[in-house]
Amino acid sequence: MARIPEARRVRDALEKAVVEGRYRPGQRLDPARLEREFGCSRTPVREALQALERSGLVQIRAKQGTYVTELSVPELAERFEVMAELEGMAARLSARRIEREPLDDLGRALRECEKHALAGDADRYYYANADFHGIVYDSCGNEYLRQQVRALKRVLQPYRRLQLRVPDRMRRSLAEHRTIAQAITCGDAEAAETAAREHVLVQVREFSQLVRTWRSLTQDVRPVP
Repeated sequence: MARIPEARRVRDALEKAVVEGRYRPGQRLDPARLEREFGCSRTPVREALQALERSGLVQIRAKQGTYVTELSVPELAERFEVMAELEGMAARLSARRIEREPLDDLGRALRECEKHALAGDADRYYYANADFHGIVYDSCGNEYLRQQVRALKRVLQPYRRLQLRVPDRMRRSLAEHRTIAQAITCGDAEAAETAAREHVLVQVREFSQLVRTWRSLTQDVRPVP
């Protein structure tokens, strides 16, 4: 198995620590402490924080430091609603325009999702899930839409990872992927759009409760000096 780059390892571990509540919204992240926690040098920590800033999970404030981003449930719901429309449009266009090779890639990504869902491996499912959606975006034949949906995806990516921790969510997510893939394979643009949109909107309903639980568990946690 290929070695995971150090910056990615730190990024993934820090992302997981945030979504699990070990670092709470609004908390300042101390780079020196992160170096000790993850057993690495300053460069991977800096690169990891920069990547997480691009995803929207943290905010780097000049002369103040780096803080975990704090978004309200309504703010997240608004972003997911926009994402649902973009995902639906991408799936609709993909059903009309996808070619043989990316269609084969979509089937491969779906099989990877199935494998990791069966194993109960949320982390690996998360990456297979990202691959599945990326193929839909890339095969839609609209470069501007592809850029917009990927930009918003980077903002929501940590939160989409968090919703996979809802009980039974992986299994249902996989079923939704199958519906999307089937519609695209059959060239049914309307069915693909509806399935992709609903796939994101269901996350709004489930994520809201998960965020409330997450914050209730972390609101009394004090930052570690």
